[in-house]
Amino acid sequence: MKKQLIAVAIAASFVGATTQVQAAGFQLAESSATGLGRAFAGEAAMADNPAVQGRNPAMLSYLEGRQISAGAIYVMPDVDAMGRVSLTSLSDKQPFSVTMNADALDVADNAAVPNFYYSNQLNDSWTWGLALNSNYGLSTELPAAHAASIFGNKTAITTVELNTNIAYRIDEHFTVGAGLRGVYGDGEIGASVPGWIEGVRAIPDLPAEVTSRLPAAGTELKHLEGDDFGYGWQVGASWQINANHRLGIAYHSHVELDLDGQARGLVYTGGTAEVEGYLPLELPAFAELASYHQLTENWAMHASINWTDWSVFNKLVAYFPGEQKPVGGLESDLVKEENFKDNWRFALGTSYQLNNAWLLRAGVALDKTAVDDEYRTITIPDTDRLWFSVGAGYAPSKNLTVDLGLTYIRAHGDAPINETQELMGLAQVAFQGDASGHVWLAGLQVTYKM
Repeated sequence: MKKQLIAVAIAASFVGATTQVQAAGFQLAESSATGLGRAFAGEAAMADNPAVQGRNPAMLSYLEGRQISAGAIYVMPDVDAMGRVSLTSLSDKQPFSVTMNADALDVADNAAVPNFYYSNQLNDSWTWGLALNSNYGLSTELPAAHAASIFGNKTAITTVELNTNIAYRIDEHFTVGAGLRGVYGDGEIGASVPGWIEGVRAIPDLPAEVTSRLPAAGTELKHLEGDDFGYGWQVGASWQINANHRLGIAYHSHVELDLDGQARGLVYTGGTAEVEGYLPLELPAFAELASYHQLTENWAMHASINWTDWSVFNKLVAYFPGEQKPVGGLESDLVKEENFKDNWRFALGTSYQLNNAWLLRAGVALDKTAVDDEYRTITIPDTDRLWFSVGAGYAPSKNLTVDLGLTYIRAHGDAPINETQELMGLAQVAFQGDASGHVWLAGLQVTYKM
């Protein structure tokens, strides 16, 4: 059941903001405001502050002493799903066909993505660290009686990840690192009866036994919520080719969650009563290959190629193991076919040391969609995204650094949406439209060397 929730959640995702508010699906890229200023280019090869362990635990070996870093990125999405809903009768006795506007404006909510990191150099070889952040999340909502609410009117998913990491310096050229990940996930999803149901009820000659079954506009069709805690791991390595050039590579494992909770609504229980259920959800594995190049004393370039195993997100199936079953004695419910594919992200960034106190950053990125046009839905309007980022770091003292980052993300290319659903055997409901929008990200990071 949680599954549909995730689906819709993903919707906001173009936004990624979806959640990934800023990355494909419902993945989040916002590990730190430091990286935000360069579009997260070269993250697995950077050594700015303890936030590096969020991408590559091996980079902890480059940090001296004890350091603490904390910050947040505020996500401001403006995502629209523009389209029309059509109803076509499935009965020859009461034929009808009607089309109406179903534009969904500003479907994704603003959100803050906080983070916290700590590093401790134990000796010349070993460094350990602690990270608290989020790699997945999003929130979207439509009015309960919106013309497209039958496809999903509310979705929210939140994850919090705590991981501890250890890095080892093999020699002056090579470092390795590994970490354990604990992930808490919480989600909610809902679908409701659109306002046009009243027009269906008013169709002449519609049998009384049919009209009596039609729910009122805004009535909950499905409502699912639950949570779970899962585990994973991450590994990384770096190669300091020479004093000016460095490569980094990192891999984060998948994390399996069974979002346990409750289901209600007309489809499941006929009303407000609840039944137990859970939705298996696999948070996909992801990897990064990055490089850092110090071209002059003040100027550096960095780049990343990221891959996410979104092909594991094939379908969402809810299970009902309790003694009390949904209407019809359902043991499981195929909420949605998703058919995601692996996605890639490409980023290029630069940094310039203006003086002892100021460091300037900039970057661009292309984040490819994780869904083909034929499978995109109104609850998951994922699309290609272009990133444009600027940032700056200010060091008022040798122990304190304040980083600022600002990013503009816009949808790139067409993102058609075609989705159909049957209404109680009376009509076929179809949504046809497309997704568009943009996102602003603003971040602040403060790092202190203890």
